[in-house]
Amino acid sequence: MKNVMHRVTSRLSVAGQVAPEDISTIAAGGFRSVICNRPDGEGPDQPSFAEIEAAARAAGLDARYLPIEGGKVSDADADAFGRALDEMPGPTLAYCRTGMRSVTLWSLSEADRRPVAEILAAARTAGFDLTGVVRRIANGGRTPTDSPDLTAEVVIVGGGAAGIAVAASLRARRPDLDIALIEPADVHYYQPGWTMVGGGIFEPQTTAQTMGRLIPKGVRWIKAAVAAFEPGENAVILDGCRVVKYRRLIVCPGLKLDWGRVEGLIETLGKNGVTSNYRYDLAPYTWSLVQQMHGGQAIFTQPPMPIKCAGAPQKAMYLSCDAWARRGVLSDIDVSFNTAGGVLFGVAEYVPALMDYVRRYDAKLNFHHDLVSVDGAARTAVFEVAEPDSAPRRVEMAFDMMHVTPPQTAPDFIRVSPLADAAGWVDVDPATLRHKSHDNIWSLGDVMNAPNAKTAAAARIQAPIVAENVLADIAGRAQPAVYNGYGSCPLTVERGKIVLAEFGYGGKLLPSFPKAFIDGTRPSRAAWFLKERMLPPIYWKAMLRGREWMAAPDRPGRH
Repeated sequence: MKNVMHRVTSRLSVAGQVAPEDISTIAAGGFRSVICNRPDGEGPDQPSFAEIEAAARAAGLDARYLPIEGGKVSDADADAFGRALDEMPGPTLAYCRTGMRSVTLWSLSEADRRPVAEILAAARTAGFDLTGVVRRIANGGRTPTDSPDLTAEVVIVGGGAAGIAVAASLRARRPDLDIALIEPADVHYYQPGWTMVGGGIFEPQTTAQTMGRLIPKGVRWIKAAVAAFEPGENAVILDGCRVVKYRRLIVCPGLKLDWGRVEGLIETLGKNGVTSNYRYDLAPYTWSLVQQMHGGQAIFTQPPMPIKCAGAPQKAMYLSCDAWARRGVLSDIDVSFNTAGGVLFGVAEYVPALMDYVRRYDAKLNFHHDLVSVDGAARTAVFEVAEPDSAPRRVEMAFDMMHVTPPQTAPDFIRVSPLADAAGWVDVDPATLRHKSHDNIWSLGDVMNAPNAKTAAAARIQAPIVAENVLADIAGRAQPAVYNGYGSCPLTVERGKIVLAEFGYGGKLLPSFPKAFIDGTRPSRAAWFLKERMLPPIYWKAMLRGREWMAAPDRPGRH
């Protein structure tokens, strides 16, 4: 067969024009039916459907003729295609000139059954770009109207730390600026605080605030989820096919915690000794397990990068060990830190101070260990060990308590969008945070692909930079603000002590954390810091509340 068959789902593949002599190969491939979506006579070298049908019947395949003129897929056509797939024995091969009409018909017929991102991802994997019909897919497969439901000068996607901060920064600089913020959640969480909840330092409710209290006054809140982007039309498509138009767009929805990538993990989270500080409802369970544990095996995991707050997996271990040491039971607990990476921390200057605590807690470091499955009832975990110059192998480990940091990726609607790079992250210039292909789009926070650490500290620096650059673009000026990759990770190694890691692109040391947050002696500077960095109030309170137990190192690597 000359044309390649592209698998879309387990029941459907699509292809370009097939010939009667191809049918035997199609039947041998396990297909049980064929749909022709190309009108007879469209091309001079094209066999008729009657020829294809005769060959199909001779091979024992069902065949159906649903011709579609190029570029003119109607709602009725999509309905007919969906009925054909339901009625005919599968798997089915649908074909046209290139396969594009067939995959478009499938996408529209599935629009009320599958999420938009899932449809776009399946089509992209098969080699087809459905950007041109994404609005119809979001509209349940029906042709929508072209009129937008809302238009704003600046639209922000995401109401996490990055989204709230950049909205506040824009409003502080231009109070009259027309801003809309798209965020479906009712509650904003101070996620760095969940490590402290798991360590018995914060109460979980102190890390949550209603979204309405944090969105700056004057910013319109669109409480909806984003389905897709149409950057060529300056449009964001919401679930239900509502259309929001923008002149400038800021994308910062955070990242996705991919719990399902670890086999058996979802089924055992929150029980059988399996926990994670990466979820609001599970962080208290971490502290409960720490309090209950008097001996046995404790495993702390870290997946491949990138992840948000790369120090959090270690902090869970250090705070747990500190609690066990204070109770006098640490010597009866075997602690392991299993990381998919090859180093304890990515910036070498901070490793010696951290190693002091690894040795103090007698924790075993297992590098190149990536968690792949969990059997909660049996309390065993399987890790893939991929050491350099060695063939990958799998090892099973028993545990009494296991703190899991899940694999992480860009959100589905970002990964399948025209804004994403090959790895699925929003593709930006690392200095200006402006999109590389779309001049009126910027991104910040965990979702973009600049090679910096994904931390709230990074977002607080990025927010005023993006705000300055967006306003400069509105004024017709060049991009004045430059991001140096700053991020910080206050690694809490025991109650009352941290190793404060601050660094920029390439691991360059960039200390900038105000002393006011450490000793509380300069409230005026703290006030300036809070105002200038535009952090949400929940972040201000948490940071100020923690100053009595935070202690900055005098130099990198010291504690």
